[in-house]
Amino acid sequence: MSATEKPVTHRRLAGMLCPLFSIRSASDWGVGELPDFTRFAPLLERAGMRVLMTLPLLEPSPGQESPYSPISAFALDPLYISIDEIPEMEALGGRTALSTEDRGWLRAARGASAVRHDIVRPLKKRWLERCFARFGEEASSERRADLARFKEAHAHWLSDYALFRCLKEHYPQSWRAWPEALRSKAPEAVEEARRAHAEEIAFYEFVQWIAFRQLEEARASLRSLGISLGGDEPFLVAEDSADVWGNQDLYRFDATVGAPPDAFSATGQDWGLPPYRWDRIAADDFALFRRRGEHAARLFDLVRIDHVVGLYRTYHRPIDGAEPYFVPGVEPAQRAQGEAVLAAFAEAGAALIAEDLGVIPDFVRHSLAQLGIPGFRVLRWEERDGRFRPPEEWPALSVATNGTHDTETTAVWWEALPDHQRAAIREIPGLADVPEDLAVSYNHHVHRALLETLLASPSHLALLPVQDVFGLRERINTPNTVGPQNWSWRLPWSLHTMDREDHVAGALDDLASLARRTNRLGR
Repeated sequence: MSATEKPVTHRRLAGMLCPLFSIRSASDWGVGELPDFTRFAPLLERAGMRVLMTLPLLEPSPGQESPYSPISAFALDPLYISIDEIPEMEALGGRTALSTEDRGWLRAARGASAVRHDIVRPLKKRWLERCFARFGEEASSERRADLARFKEAHAHWLSDYALFRCLKEHYPQSWRAWPEALRSKAPEAVEEARRAHAEEIAFYEFVQWIAFRQLEEARASLRSLGISLGGDEPFLVAEDSADVWGNQDLYRFDATVGAPPDAFSATGQDWGLPPYRWDRIAADDFALFRRRGEHAARLFDLVRIDHVVGLYRTYHRPIDGAEPYFVPGVEPAQRAQGEAVLAAFAEAGAALIAEDLGVIPDFVRHSLAQLGIPGFRVLRWEERDGRFRPPEEWPALSVATNGTHDTETTAVWWEALPDHQRAAIREIPGLADVPEDLAVSYNHHVHRALLETLLASPSHLALLPVQDVFGLRERINTPNTVGPQNWSWRLPWSLHTMDREDHVAGALDDLASLARRTNRLGR
């Protein structure tokens, strides 16, 4: 970004939210892969979209597939690596090197309607190991030097992460059940483990190097086309994670983090994640968040901060069942802490957007506005006393959207609306023009009116979930449920054929027309 150019969050733009795992391509291994960001670009350009937003690309904790419960706030998920584009895979002969059994697994993964994590993860790991072995045999001096540079640049997290991933292979239970010397990171035990498992540790470093280089290349390609790549920063990491094991002094183990009771949950939520020791993080001048901000800025042009209210005040649920409480406990300290954390995170220059949904104190939104960080406006939740707040009343410093990864799609939501709510939302200018007899089902008239209503809002950024662009019904995640239906949805079309589908082509061209009419082309 030039010195005179406004940050992406302060320009009138439109973008699309699409999980990477949802993208299909002609060459993927059953899941969207990092180079697919670049392959997605022609569709974005055709639709007039200047931002591609995705969910966290971080590796989930063992036994999890939620990207919001990662094994590290820094390590990318190897699931997203394109095996085909690793030079060592080409040296092995490409897909011709696959065994008959692995070709069968690959066909099954590619033919599945959703991501088959149970197939794709072990399949990719096998071939990453083969590529690593080939690298050890005949890598060029240039590639070895690049790996060395990567390890040096990322040493602050990579060293603990690679050792942790290696140790999990030998001790699959939670690190809190490991032998005492390893659990407590006794220096002599750690050094002995590094010596004993040097080759395995080097493998995990190699995998992260490959993932980072593929993401960096994809981001550079998008930027050359004038498209900004948006990432997502989880609030916390899993307890069974490299970050917590490696920095035990920065986390508490006498409570878990959650959310207080609200209209959707009479008892509140318990996410099972370990709280930060905010006093120690502050004593270190918020260096943890400064490092996370620098890391995010290396990979993304803008970053969504998940559960931003937790940076101001964290809801602790004591393990012993005592009454939950906030840390810090009073508003002045909460505001000071949140602003200090966000300032540290923003130092590296990535534009920030704040997930400020749910029960949010007024002072948090005032603070975000003073910091110049936009929050979200979700059309379906902008209802007060039976009246929907028209988008034309939304602040310019905001992100307009019609749903999140945790909501049902707009098509499903619309058709489930009670008659009185549908009547109330149709009072919004733009939706009032939809004839009443056409407003019950989710059809082209409703679809287009909802998109135009969002795009016409004053919000600097309008962000459209990919399902809503095409009027699809499948959702990404259902909160408070666990199973293969979550974090696995894939588009029904492949990138190389999408624009030849009449429905897709029409939706993209309609969206481009609306983006042009609402002055969101960014030109």
